[in-house]
Amino acid sequence: MRKQIAAANWKMNLTLQQAEHLMNELMATPHHPTGNQEVVFGVPFPYLGRIKEMLAGRQNAYVAAQNCYSKKSGAYTGEVSAEMLQSIGVDYVILGHSERREYFNESHAMLAEKVNLCLEYGLKPIFCCGEPLHIREAGTENDYVKTQLTESLFHLTAEQLNGFVIAYEPIWAIGTGKTASSEQAQQMHAHIRSVMAGKYGDHTAESISILYGGSVKAANAKEIFGQQDVDGGLVGGASMVAAEFAAIINSLK
Repeated sequence: MRKQIAAANWKMNLTLQQAEHLMNELMATPHHPTGNQEVVFGVPFPYLGRIKEMLAGRQNAYVAAQNCYSKKSGAYTGEVSAEMLQSIGVDYVILGHSERREYFNESHAMLAEKVNLCLEYGLKPIFCCGEPLHIREAGTENDYVKTQLTESLFHLTAEQLNGFVIAYEPIWAIGTGKTASSEQAQQMHAHIRSVMAGKYGDHTAESISILYGGSVKAANAKEIFGQQDVDGGLVGGASMVAAEFAAIINSLK
């Protein structure tokens, strides 16, 4: 059974004190991830160590960096390497978020390098893909997302992709209050799985957890997560409200 994941993405929000308060509040709110479920906290770089400390001893709870650099080391002032993240015990790294692609011009080739480095250092990528509104309106979203997958992931082996995590985020539904319908989410998730199956076979494709990201909240999580090929969510704003995120965790399959 593939992993069901509720992943928080705090983006560039919260002071350390606010982050600690949020985590304490969340831990005091009933949520019960089971054996095949994971809760992942994608927090700003300065807080990774502290949040990992706060999660110590809690089952099925992990920390994620929101990015890493595409080179091993060197004169890249202000960047953070996969090796650095490994050295402080980070578990996951969010790669290719639409905001990184848009604001920082991250290319498919750069993301392929980041994926390689994460895997080399034992970090688990959460690889983001998804289309902007004009692509959706043109009806070419399937080809658009397929290109993102093929150009950044298809150099990997089936073994490297076993248990991999992909997050589908319709860009037109991020922070807008709009949400893809559960049918739209299922349709794209099934397409992503079929793309991966076409290259790597059904066994590998069925092992990949595909998360939905785009205005997930407590009110819609159960319906979205109930779709056959939706294995959880990459959650933005709602992950910074303890009661909301606890309800989202409890909505996992």
